[in-house]
Order: sequence, then C-alpha cells, then structure tokens
Amino acid sequence: MAKANTSPLHALRAFEAAARHLHFARAADELGLTPTAISHQVRQLEAILGVELFCRFPRPVRLSAAGEKLFPVLRTTLDQIAGTIDQLTVTTPETPLRLSVTMAFASRWLMSRLPRLRAETGMNITVEAADLPADLHASDIDMAIRYAGQPDDRAQWHRLFADTIIAVCAPQVAKDAPLTPDGILSLPLLQYRWKSASSNAPSWSRWHAHAGVTAPLPAVTQSFSEEVHAIDAAVSGQGVVLASQHLVADRLAAGTHQRLGELHVDGFQYYTVANHPSRSKPATKVFINWLQRLAREAT
Repeated sequence: MAKANTSPLHALRAFEAAARHLHFARAADELGLTPTAISHQVRQLEAILGVELFCRFPRPVRLSAAGEKLFPVLRTTLDQIAGTIDQLTVTTPETPLRLSVTMAFASRWLMSRLPRLRAETGMNITVEAADLPADLHASDIDMAIRYAGQPDDRAQWHRLFADTIIAVCAPQVAKDAPLTPDGILSLPLLQYRWKSASSNAPSWSRWHAHAGVTAPLPAVTQSFSEEVHAIDAAVSGQGVVLASQHLVADRLAAGTHQRLGELHVDGFQYYTVANHPSRSKPATKVFINWLQRLAREAT
C-alpha cells in the first residue's frame, strides 16, 4: 500500500476520487492508499478551505453544497492537466507499445477508443488480442489489461474499474420478455466458456443462485468458446447472455443491446500490468494515465 502524501495536490486527488465514488474505501483502492489516508487528506483539504466537503452522517456519505460545487470543476481540471502532460510527454516517435488484451475487451471497448488515444496523446499501440494471458516475462509484450479478481501482488498494477455482470439481449427479444428472474430464464440462454477455474466466473448457475429462483435452472440453449461470439449471438436475436457492463455500455447507449431487469452479479476488476523493462517508458505511463482517465469517466 502506498504511503499517503499530505500535499494539497494529493488532497485534491483524494477528494476527487472520494467524491466520484461517494465511497472512501473505493477511492482508497483506486489510489493505492488506505481509507484512513483518504479521510485524512479530505479533512486536510476541508481545513485549508474552511468548509466541509462531505455530509458524513447519516450514512451513506454524500457531498455537501461546497463539495457539489468543487467536484465538477476539480474533475475537469485534473483531466485537463493529465491530458496536457500526456501530450507533452509523448513528443518523439518510438516503437509502439505492445498491449495484450482479451478479444472481447479489444473489440467491445478498446477499438472504438483508439482514435481518441491518438488524438489526445499522439501515440499508437499494437494490440495483441487473445483470451489466454500473455506471459509478460517471456514475450515482447509491454503491458496487458487483465480481468481477474485479484492482481498478482508481485506485479506493478493499476486498477481501472470494477465490473458488473448483467443480462442483455437484442431489443426485439426484450420487447415481450418479462423482466422478472423467472421471465429472463424462460428465454434462450447463451453461455460462453470461461477460461478460468474461478467459482466467481460469470455463469447462469451463479446468476440463478443470486436471483433466488426456486425452479431448476433451464439448460443453456447455445454455448460458445469466445465471449464476443456469445454477445454477437445475443444482439442478433438468438437469446440472452450475461455480459460485462463495461463491454456492452456503448451498445446499450446506442440501442443495439438492451438490459433485462436490474439484477446483476459482481464481476472481477480490470487492471493494467506492465513488464519490468517497460514500466519506465514514457509511453507506458502516458497510456496508463489515459486509461485511468477513461475509467474515471465510466464511474
């Protein structure tokens, strides 16, 4: 865990993260600090400003009027500072970063954001998409975006965002579908093979148990080896699939996917990890900062 820094800039960052999450523990997780350190830095900022930024009681925590006024300005300013630093840092051509990601993350999240990466940072990356994790110690991959419950503590990692697993389908399938758990389970169920042995992997059996449905779990209608193929089948009207909320967020906004009900199960978390030689590269730092900025926008 990183040591807390009590400079005003760090106090501002602590407040921004706590205000965005409305949760001190989640802010601490993002910044690599303890919740106590976040609370201390926020109180330091409140002492400097002479106002309370949070209404801490009754729970849950919420922003005060002063906090509501400061938060949007601070968030925009920090993003502008980070973007300017990124543009100043990547000033000379260098070998593009080689990034390892899953095929679903590449096609459903990263690809549509690469033009923004080039526009905001001037950098290019080489995307290596595969569902089996690349060995960063035995390949020329510079860094990876992983999806797992807990990163390897021996690696240098940066958290992007936690995930939620939701049921989605095509609008024409959702039109007449009851939004109750029993109604959702009456639809054709699509499933993809999870390549990890984790008991917390997204699955209809886990969703069924979380929903508290007493009827037996229906058989899966169609299985796929790849997550992206199951999502494609769902959007083509073949049934309903459990998908990462982050991977379908763009399609939900566009109306090509529709969420069924409010029931969800917790997913894993997305985080970055870089191999040792690449950690000191300016482009690595710029790319991680850029990803974290997008992650803040998504929370």
